[in-house]
Amino acid sequence: MKQLLLITSLAISSISIAQEKLLTIQDAVLKGRTTLAPKRLQALDFIKGYNRFTYIDNNVIKSGDNLTGKTIDLLSMKDLNVALKGANKDTLAAVTGITWKNSVQFYFSNKKGELIYDIEKKTILESDKKTEESGLEAYDKEATTEAYTYCKDYNLFVVKDGKETQVTNDGSYDIVYTGKNVHQNEFGINGGTFWSPKGNYLAFYRMDQSPVTDYPIIDWTSRPAKNKNIKYPMAGNNSHYVVLGIYDLKNNKTIYVKTEGDKEQYLTNVAWSPDEKRIYIAVLSRNQNDMKLNEYDAATGNFIHTLFEEHDDKYTEPLHPMLFVKNNPSQFIWQSRKDGFNHFYLYNISGSLIKQLTKGNWEVKAENGFDEKGERLFFHANDQSPVNQDFYSVNLKSKEVKRLTSGNGFHTCILDEKGNYTIDNFSNLTTPREYNIINTTTKKAVNFYKADNPIKDFKTGSWSLFPIKNNEGTDLFCRLFKPVNFDSTKKYPVLVYLYNGPHSQLVTNTWMAGGEIWYQYMAEKGFIVFTLDGRGTSNRGKAFEQATHRQLGTKEMEDQLKGVDYLKSLPYVDGNRIGVHGWSFGGFMTTTLMTRSPGTFKVGAAGGPVIDWTFYEIMYTERYMDSPQDNKEGYEKNNLLNYTDKLKGKLLMIHGAQDPVVVLQHSILYQRNAVEKGIQLDYYLYPGHEHNVLGKDRAHLMEKITNYFIDNL
Repeated sequence: MKQLLLITSLAISSISIAQEKLLTIQDAVLKGRTTLAPKRLQALDFIKGYNRFTYIDNNVIKSGDNLTGKTIDLLSMKDLNVALKGANKDTLAAVTGITWKNSVQFYFSNKKGELIYDIEKKTILESDKKTEESGLEAYDKEATTEAYTYCKDYNLFVVKDGKETQVTNDGSYDIVYTGKNVHQNEFGINGGTFWSPKGNYLAFYRMDQSPVTDYPIIDWTSRPAKNKNIKYPMAGNNSHYVVLGIYDLKNNKTIYVKTEGDKEQYLTNVAWSPDEKRIYIAVLSRNQNDMKLNEYDAATGNFIHTLFEEHDDKYTEPLHPMLFVKNNPSQFIWQSRKDGFNHFYLYNISGSLIKQLTKGNWEVKAENGFDEKGERLFFHANDQSPVNQDFYSVNLKSKEVKRLTSGNGFHTCILDEKGNYTIDNFSNLTTPREYNIINTTTKKAVNFYKADNPIKDFKTGSWSLFPIKNNEGTDLFCRLFKPVNFDSTKKYPVLVYLYNGPHSQLVTNTWMAGGEIWYQYMAEKGFIVFTLDGRGTSNRGKAFEQATHRQLGTKEMEDQLKGVDYLKSLPYVDGNRIGVHGWSFGGFMTTTLMTRSPGTFKVGAAGGPVIDWTFYEIMYTERYMDSPQDNKEGYEKNNLLNYTDKLKGKLLMIHGAQDPVVVLQHSILYQRNAVEKGIQLDYYLYPGHEHNVLGKDRAHLMEKITNYFIDNL
């Protein structure tokens, strides 16, 4: 009932603003995430041990009281520049970020590097951190002792207390110590080095790419053009080999963890024991059906035992390392979807399940730490509705779950070090942004900032968020933007913007339902803009996401066509003038819909599209499609080269000429196939751009797409 009430309220919620100023394409694209986005406070954080929080607003560093929310000006840009001049340092036009070292000192950067400002002494100090190397990662052991890693010429280096040590010596084009993730930004891995809790050891990935085929990326700006090879493992082919090394900082020695088994298995979710004696790795089979959480001796690298295993007939995707319970190293938290939704499970260190902490047809989305005693674990979840997000705590003893945020919408919170307070960044369909500080015990919330409506001066259309049912009776959430000066007696063209791929959720109960300012620009031009999140997208549970397994494109198309049926049921929609646009997986879906449901859409614009899944990266593709050898029928059915001659209407295909993600070969082969079949389509390359077109050129891209729909729809 709770979710139905929320859905009902969302279905009737909309906002309409009538002003006279019109957006330009530069406004809509280049300012959409800056001055025309709801204002976001910069460097928002708590000051440890001080019961206060800070942020930057209009070049003023402010400080607020956790209890009352009352804020004061701590330091202006003018005063900071006075101190910089006094220290013979370059002044700043703006401060974009600070990091607190302690209650009275913070780090910041000018053109020549990082510095420290002392609030009490009003002086500039030299930084005790090294920041000039790329791939920098810091370990904060104490305020006066810090260590860092960086990579140079494929090798790994450590800097501790100002002393630099080269950890590896065999780095090369084939043997890489990147300091970054080695598995294509998946499995929740954002880096390739893992400090032990006390900073005595550093675990790191060693990646052997020699079995992987070289792939050419052409630099067209050279004379003549130059080729730069990358390693790109395609589905069904050889993958890279990864092992985990452990560097002992005291003894300057390195050992490698003995992760025996298939060389092409994935080593994910690395975690240290609090005493630094053990290291844990989620070892995932290449087919991604079987995961073992293994324990290893950190001194020798020897395997100790498997804590537990997880199997899934479709795929299992561990995204979070084990989290040791604060003040209790004999217990840890594990996140799993084994009951169909992502939830917390409490285990003892031997791998025995103690209890499931959270349960229900909703998803835990992120853990955010413990309170001071280690009794409560804080987290984000979507219990209220799939399009909402709230902040919660769960008691590890009683399993009592408490919702700490209020207000129908999307809450993103940060927690102080003791778990006593959280800062809530809140938005919903009609609320641009609000910041509140919340007492996690009393749940008392105090507002300390409200952002203005950033498009209040512009003539805009209305927007709404609502669910429709698919063929199985499952809710699919949609958003719809109506044209400026909407007249229900007229018939309007529709632009369907979509992605509908894994690890995505476009429709949320946030400002403008998560839509872009460009949609308002299209509303100025007389378009309805519509988006639907179909099966395969995230935060709806395992069955909803895995419905597309082995058939990427088919179920997604079915759900998107249900959205078209809904659009055609509206009296003000011209069913003969519907277009579709998306990028990456959205480009794949655009091409899918234009050719596997020919005639439904009059116009399409497909950016960076996957065309043939056998040409896409191993880990992602084999998770959702299995290997080409094991799923020949699925790859063949969803290979868009097989439908080129079915195209009806106008299709614009766009690609970044240096795309290392969805390589250029996809759209080139589609072009060749179109020529062979006598099919006309439009094609455009963006030299110098990779998987997306960013920077000032993005306005050029979006103007091209806009004009394509205006001219043809």
